[in-house]
Amino acid sequence: MTLLHSPAERKLPPGVRDHLTSPVTRQVLRLQQRVTDAAREYFARLDIVELLPPMVGPVTDPGARGAKQVDVDYYGHRYKLMTSAILYKQASLLAFDRLFYIAPNIRLEPLETASTDRHLTEFHQIDVELSGASREDAMAVAEGLVRHIVRRTLTTMPDVLADLGRATGAFDGLVDDRPFDRCRHEEAVRTLHAADHPQNPGAEIDWVGERLLSARADVPFFITDYPKGSRGFYDRESRDHPGSLRNFDLIAPEGFGELCSGSEREYDYARLVTRIRETGENPAKYGWYLDVAREGLPPSAGFGLGLERLVRYIAGLHSVWQASAFPKLPGVVSP
Repeated sequence: MTLLHSPAERKLPPGVRDHLTSPVTRQVLRLQQRVTDAAREYFARLDIVELLPPMVGPVTDPGARGAKQVDVDYYGHRYKLMTSAILYKQASLLAFDRLFYIAPNIRLEPLETASTDRHLTEFHQIDVELSGASREDAMAVAEGLVRHIVRRTLTTMPDVLADLGRATGAFDGLVDDRPFDRCRHEEAVRTLHAADHPQNPGAEIDWVGERLLSARADVPFFITDYPKGSRGFYDRESRDHPGSLRNFDLIAPEGFGELCSGSEREYDYARLVTRIRETGENPAKYGWYLDVAREGLPPSAGFGLGLERLVRYIAGLHSVWQASAFPKLPGVVSP
């Protein structure tokens, strides 16, 4: 393992043998399997179909908050490893109205994320897309998913949680039927300014601000209505409130931070082209996707929930790398 930079103090993963033979690693990976089993169980109840995601394509999600994309030579063409399969999710709605992936993603995250304890360069998302759905529909599915997974973990793996030192009382406010709280982006910004944190009102909540908001909560909560320009072109702009996006983040409590991002999708061809141009990109780059949109994409909403982040929260781990068998951290060369 080679460290390419010297960030703030943080605990790095041990060597491969020590990590894989650690009792903590084995328990965490058992818990991760239960999380994916519970997710599939929940989606089966809702008749949401699982598809296998692509791992490489001519273009990938551009809205990866400072992360660099990885190029590969695809028979003489410059293709991308998926930072997110969102464009493919939208297109897949032509086959199924409700679908999910458990999708691998590669993002060369900025080096400053190495000290956040919640960023990996290789990770997995539980990706969901729902045809004809609103943002509120997608939020309800995300909330139900997290609630179901936590309940299943508590009832079937109390021994694992005990071995990990995770107090099950941390989930008392989550397993009941109380709806998750919600606040608009502008409200979150005001809260952070009142706490003397200099959050940019026109940008996503930064990592420090997100941790501050998360630490104040004891139950997951939603932040909605991010400003236009802070997210990808596929997040639908509100027709009633121009400049505001019909999107959301799901934030875990106790300082664990963001679990999930989602939105209603832009699906109109002309609006997509305009939004792509507004980001400074050439629409031709998204040729296959825009060809599909020109022929007609259904309106939809969906989200991506970080699998390792959810496991970290449930297990009460100090860092997300503990939820990966072969963790890859920003700036660290490792197996």
